[in-house]
Amino acid sequence: MSIAILEFLRDLQADIRSQVGDDLPYEEQVFSDIVMKQLADAGMTYNDPVVCHYKGKVGNANLRLSGYSISEDEDQLDLFVSLYEGVNEIAYISETDTKTAVEQCLRFLTLCANGTMAAKLEDSSDERALATKLQQIYDGLEQIRVFVLTDKVAKTKNFKPREINGKTVRLEVMDTERLFRHVSEGKPRDELIVNFKEICGAPLPCIFVPGGDEDYGYALAAIPAVALQVLYAKFDSRLLEANVRSFLSVKGKGVNAGIQHTLRHDPGRFMAYNNGIVVVADQVALVKTEDGGMGISMIQGLQIVNGGQTTASIFFTKRKFPETDLSRVRVPAKIIVMKAQDPAQEETLISDISRFANSQNSVKQSDLSANKPYHVAIEKLSRSIYCPDGVSQWFYERAAGSYNTLLSLSGNTPARLKALKESIPPARRITKTDLARYINTWDMKPDVVSLGTQKNFDRFMAEITSSNGQEAPATTVAEFKAMVTKAKIYRDTQKLVRPMFSAFQVNVATYTISLLAQELGERIDLEKIWNNQALSPELLGQISVWAREVNDVLHESAQSRMVSEWAKRPECKAAVLESHYSAPAANIPEVRAK
Repeated sequence: MSIAILEFLRDLQADIRSQVGDDLPYEEQVFSDIVMKQLADAGMTYNDPVVCHYKGKVGNANLRLSGYSISEDEDQLDLFVSLYEGVNEIAYISETDTKTAVEQCLRFLTLCANGTMAAKLEDSSDERALATKLQQIYDGLEQIRVFVLTDKVAKTKNFKPREINGKTVRLEVMDTERLFRHVSEGKPRDELIVNFKEICGAPLPCIFVPGGDEDYGYALAAIPAVALQVLYAKFDSRLLEANVRSFLSVKGKGVNAGIQHTLRHDPGRFMAYNNGIVVVADQVALVKTEDGGMGISMIQGLQIVNGGQTTASIFFTKRKFPETDLSRVRVPAKIIVMKAQDPAQEETLISDISRFANSQNSVKQSDLSANKPYHVAIEKLSRSIYCPDGVSQWFYERAAGSYNTLLSLSGNTPARLKALKESIPPARRITKTDLARYINTWDMKPDVVSLGTQKNFDRFMAEITSSNGQEAPATTVAEFKAMVTKAKIYRDTQKLVRPMFSAFQVNVATYTISLLAQELGERIDLEKIWNNQALSPELLGQISVWAREVNDVLHESAQSRMVSEWAKRPECKAAVLESHYSAPAANIPEVRAK
C-alpha cells in the first residue's frame, strides 16, 4: 500500500478528530458524514446524504444503519453502514465483518419494505419517519444500493447483488483505498477498464485522430446500446464520476421520456435522433478490424462526461421493458483520450469538455463557476490573509482538488508538507458550496440551504449576480474575514449538535444559526470571533440551548413528515423562525450591548 494512501488516511483521521473534539463516541458519525459527502461530490450518490445512525434488534436479528440518500424523484435509494475503527495505519477489514454489516443493513431495509419496521420504533423518532418513508416509496424504487463505509482496506469491494422484496440491491464497499482514488488524486477513472472484444465480440470500429501537439486525441464511434447497458450494469453511476462531479438522474423530465420512447418504439432511428455521448478516457488500445479499418479493443479509465441520461435510460428502459430491442440501437460517441500529465490541467480540460459538450443534461453550477471573478477574488484573498497568529490561514478551494494540488506542489519535502498541513489543515478548507451554505444560513435562508448543496449554490450564485449578469463587487478583506467567521460559527455549531441528535443534524444546525442571526446577528461582533478564531463558551452554550428548542419546533411542525423534507419548505422557515424561544443569556462576550 502506498505512502500516499497512508498520508490520506492520517489526514482523514485528523479531520475527524478536529470535528469531534472530546466527543469520542461520535467519531463514527463524523466519518460517515465526511465519506457520504465525498461520495455525493463524486456523483456516486443522490442529493445530500443524511446521517442517521441506528443500531437495534428485532427478535434475534441485529439491525444497523449509518445514513441514507434518496433521489429527488424518489426512484433511487442508497443506504450506508459504517465500520469505523479510527486506525492510523493501513489495516485490512475481514470479509466476514463487511458481510455482517451488509446483512444488518439489509434486515433494516427488509423490515421497512414489508411495513413492519415503523411499528417497532418510537412514534416521534427520526428512524420511524425514515422507516415510514421507505415503506411508502419502496414499490417505485428502480435502483437500491448498500454501501459499507470503512477506514480500513477491503480486499473485496463489490458483492453479489441481493433480492429484497422483488428489488435488486447492489452491494459495495467504500474503503480507504477506493476513497483515496476519488478525493486525493482525482483519478477515480482508473478502476474502469472496458474490453469491447468481450462485450461486443469484436473491436469497436472508429475514426481516430491522434491530436498531434494537443493535450488530447479523439475517436468518433457508434457504440452498441447493448455495450452501454452492460457497462452501466457493471459500473452504474461510477461511469459518470469524472471530475465534473455530476450525477444525472435516471428518471426523465422530458429528455429521458423521449429517449425511452425511441428505444421502445423506434430503435432504428435512435442514432438519428440522439445527440450521443461524450467520453473521456485515460488510454485506448487500437487494433485493426476485420475489414481493415481502425478499431478500439480496450478503454482504460472510461468516463461519460455528457450523455449520462442516455446511458442510464438505456439500462433502465431495458430492465423495465425487457422486450425492448437494443440490438438495433447505436449511440454516437466522441471519445476524448487524455494526454495531459498535470492533474490540475487535466481536471480543467475535463471540466471544459463537459461544459461545452453539454447540451441535454445539467452540469453542476458549482463546477462551472470556478473561474468566475467572485470566486477568483476570494481565492486570492485566502492566499494572502493570515489568521491573527500570523502563521495559519484558511484555504478557499475555488476549483475541486486545488487543496491537494497545493499540498503536492508546495509540500515537496516531508518537513514542508508537515508545516503546510499545520498552517492550513483540512479543517480550514472551505469549498464554494460550503461558502454558499454558510452565507445563506447567516442570511436566514435555512429553507434554501436545506434544498441541498447544488440547489443552494444555484440560488446563491443567482443572488450575487444582478439582472444584467454582473456579479457582486470584489470581496474586501473585512468581508473575507466575516465569511470565515460565519464558516467558523457554522462548523462549531455542527460539532455541537452532532452528539445531541441522532439525525437531521444539518437541518438543526442551519435553522439554529439562522435563529441566532435573526435574534443577535446585528449585535454579534464577528471581528472578535475572527481575532479569537473561536467561539466563547457562553456563545456555544446559547447555541446549544436554542438548538434543542429548534429541534423540538422542527419535529413538532413537521408532524408525520420527514424533517429533512419539511425543512426545505418556506412554511417550515416561517414556523421555526416565528416561534417563541428562551431569551438569550446576558453574558455572551461576542454580543454588543443594545
